[in-house]
Amino acid sequence: MFFIYGVEDTNFDPGYEPDWAVISTVKRDRVREHPPVKETSQWSFSLPLSELYSLRRSRFSLGRNFLVFTSRGGHPLPPLHFHRGGTRELLRALQHYIILAPSPVDGRLFLAYPHDSGALSQSFDELHLFDDGSSDLVSRFIQDPYATTFGGFSKVTNFFRGALRPPDSPFHSRGPQDHHGPPSADDEPGFELITCGVELGPKPDVTRGQPLDKWEEFLDPEGRVKDPQQIKELVFRGGITPSLRKDVWKFLLGFYPWNSTVKEREDILRMKTDEYFRMKVQWKSVSEEQEMRNSLLRGYRSLIERDVSRTDRHNTFFSGNDNPGLALLNDVLMTYCMFNFDLGYVQGMSDLLAPLLFVTQNEVESFWCLTGFMEMVHQNFEESQEAMKQQLLQLSLLMKALDPELLDYLDSQDSGSLCFCFRWLLIWFKREFSFEDILSLWEVLWTRLPCENFHLLMAASILESQRGEFIGSDHDFNTILKHINELTMKLDLQTVLRGAEANYLQLACCKELPVKVQEVIGLYVPPSPDDETTATETSQLLPSLTDWALE
Repeated sequence: MFFIYGVEDTNFDPGYEPDWAVISTVKRDRVREHPPVKETSQWSFSLPLSELYSLRRSRFSLGRNFLVFTSRGGHPLPPLHFHRGGTRELLRALQHYIILAPSPVDGRLFLAYPHDSGALSQSFDELHLFDDGSSDLVSRFIQDPYATTFGGFSKVTNFFRGALRPPDSPFHSRGPQDHHGPPSADDEPGFELITCGVELGPKPDVTRGQPLDKWEEFLDPEGRVKDPQQIKELVFRGGITPSLRKDVWKFLLGFYPWNSTVKEREDILRMKTDEYFRMKVQWKSVSEEQEMRNSLLRGYRSLIERDVSRTDRHNTFFSGNDNPGLALLNDVLMTYCMFNFDLGYVQGMSDLLAPLLFVTQNEVESFWCLTGFMEMVHQNFEESQEAMKQQLLQLSLLMKALDPELLDYLDSQDSGSLCFCFRWLLIWFKREFSFEDILSLWEVLWTRLPCENFHLLMAASILESQRGEFIGSDHDFNTILKHINELTMKLDLQTVLRGAEANYLQLACCKELPVKVQEVIGLYVPPSPDDETTATETSQLLPSLTDWALE
């Protein structure tokens, strides 16, 4: 039994004073509801190490470290705050009893495994999926499950769900399995091929259109947009003339409803202006003395000041010292922390706001446009990074269908599930194109046409454009990463957009496209209840790469 107390333990000297305090952000009743976690006093609890699923090592921006333990039942325990260090020493002590494997995507997350991995090794032996020795494979798998999996797997099975998921997980496979012989894709429904299994037709030629250069003619006499879908299609096809962006962006980002009248929009603007300044006053009215006792607010302020000072300084709107554009950027981001307490501020959000502020030239309008933008991408900035992992895996599915040879090559270089595309997806290619190109690109993506994951099709288009550089080369992962980073400001936006749309049309024309790929590009239509049995049988033969790797 492993005990964590809020007092010094004389048997464990981390080299610092280990006065670990419990931050009471979780109700005590919630902990009691989920044994085997037990509270032994007001400031302590106990948990068997066999029930520990993961722990996260975090820290406030200017504050101290804290740890969050999660049980195998999926329930987080109260955070442990380390006032004077000691987290690393505690991790080393835990590793005497269990294996703590760092997540390949989130360096602050550690997964707990028992030291005895014999069952897992035997499972790999029976499946005959790898040429490597099992002991070496298990070691590599625990250290880097994504790179090892994508580099060596030719098929993925639900068998691994039972081996890697916590027993109490709602996704744990409970069906009986026969482990006396190597299962096959034919007789074991748990096996699901990750290859596309179909031939795609030729990639169609795509042409781009002209920017939207008229606005008033699309409004009725009261100012309503007569055909929002037509506007979106025109924007997707050619973007927007710069002089109209300030008006059209507010509809694309939800500041104004498409069916609102001129009078209604005036009322909305007054209401949103009042709400914005109420939130702004909340942080503006915090005294220096109060802020000294609010480490979270201090942390946000420090991060924002640092990011604002280096965001788009080449643009005249943000260049120079004491620039009013920088002050607006700072104020809008601080106010967003008041709007979204759960997310607050995360590095990279200033990159999203700067173009909005540049186009609207208005503090209130840029703020509410930012909230609309964040509705589309907020999951990218969440601490768990689950959304980013899922997007990288969805990109792998697209590449498996579009260019399996290229994907196999990239995986063979231990690319870590296309992790070098992480920055592209996180802030929607903000660092890859010029400022003006980003304005054109984002308004295309905001239409959500032809699907919500069009940015993934763009990423696939960029990778395909570099095929000649990769295939046949001896690039290792570092060389690939260096080449990807050097593409910054060298990509032609219209070429990439044409390639992305061609990818979509090529996949959409395939009548036998796997369901998982259909889901990524928004083509999958859930079956009716009458077709439930047939759909279930069919789904067992389709790829489950995303479901498995996100565990």
